[in-house]
Amino acid sequence: MSSKKPALPSKFVIYGAFALGLATAIAVRALIVIDHLYPSWVRPVWYFAVLGNFVFFFYRYRVTEKRKRAIRNHHLLEKLSQRQILSDDERDVLIYLLSSLIKSPENLNYLIIVAFSIVAIAIDLAFVYFWPT
Repeated sequence: MSSKKPALPSKFVIYGAFALGLATAIAVRALIVIDHLYPSWVRPVWYFAVLGNFVFFFYRYRVTEKRKRAIRNHHLLEKLSQRQILSDDERDVLIYLLSSLIKSPENLNYLIIVAFSIVAIAIDLAFVYFWPT
């Protein structure tokens, strides 16, 4: 068992990653519109989106691995399923895990991405059928 207690990143890191993930998701969806209006901007926006997604998803990967490692290192699933009493350290890890899930804005990120996906498709269809170039 690890003696190091997991800790939440700062709000700056949490919301910085959220903003980056959202910006890159919107950039990907904006590409179809940019291609119609400013074709020379497609490649720079695409690079921003891909590189930003790389950073964002690597960050999300590390968050997920940290959560899994905390669960494994403290045998939380086994102890909870066997209804064992948790030590103070194990309770602290459980509090970290639950706090991490509550404080993460990832569900809002998903919802906004869905909305922008619908908007991007609608705008592209409008360009194709109502404002052909």
